[in-house]
Amino acid sequence: MSVYKNSYRAYTGPVTPLWMRVYVLARYGFAEAWSSKITVALFTLSLLPFIVFLVGIYLANNPIARLLILKNASRNLNIDASFFLNTLQIQSWIALVLTAWVAPRLISFDLADNALPILLSHPISRPGYVFGKFMAMFTSLSAVTWVPCLMLFAYQAYSSPQPWAVANLPIAGGVFAGAVIWIAFLSILGLAISSWVKWRVVATGAIFAAILVPAGVGAIASAVLRTQWGFLLNLPVTMSILWQRLLGTPAFMRSAASLPTSAIVTVLVLACLLCLAMLNARIRAREVIRG
Repeated sequence: MSVYKNSYRAYTGPVTPLWMRVYVLARYGFAEAWSSKITVALFTLSLLPFIVFLVGIYLANNPIARLLILKNASRNLNIDASFFLNTLQIQSWIALVLTAWVAPRLISFDLADNALPILLSHPISRPGYVFGKFMAMFTSLSAVTWVPCLMLFAYQAYSSPQPWAVANLPIAGGVFAGAVIWIAFLSILGLAISSWVKWRVVATGAIFAAILVPAGVGAIASAVLRTQWGFLLNLPVTMSILWQRLLGTPAFMRSAASLPTSAIVTVLVLACLLCLAMLNARIRAREVIRG
């Protein structure tokens, strides 16, 4: 039968809801991020501190094992807010390394292959595209930050011979809030930089530079001008201060300990808005070629 003799009609089957379509991008983005052996290797390395802290909790709650391994049963291993602060800090900086590797895989490939116009020609908006990639990045970073930290909290609550969990619930809340703030910022930062740098290796270096270069400038400004406000550019310091306040631990830097929490949050919000502006300017369904 000739083609012109066939009659065609529109698809009348079930349609995926609009709010569910971003999860398609998130699912494929997550699969793309974890398809690399390096991603799996980085995740495996992130488990090493988790295992060390897990053994520390076991020894702290088992005097016999502490006597056999440490040869000093009188030495106390305190599982408190400072312990979980150290855990959160280590896992958070591992998350930075994972961001530098994973984020360029989520957007740079779409831009390098000119696939973005094709993706946005589907019933997916630009905010939906960014949100889908953000979800893939956020989920990947959650696996190395607040998930293992809360697993350690649950193990300590199970292993402690005394009621411990209820009295220390603020620690769990502080760990969760601090980790979510950090990985949300890293996700937006990684996507913004990757959207402007097509080469994955360069994008990886740019993500590290976006954290470390302002930190160096802020430290120099604080030393030269003898002011604490330069530390606002030093994300490692400001995030450590924010984590300490969320978990209720003593400050470790007196020179920056008096920074107001509102100033730290304002800097993070402004940085996120800048990243969103970069994404808005770059994520377009067109490619300008100048010849």
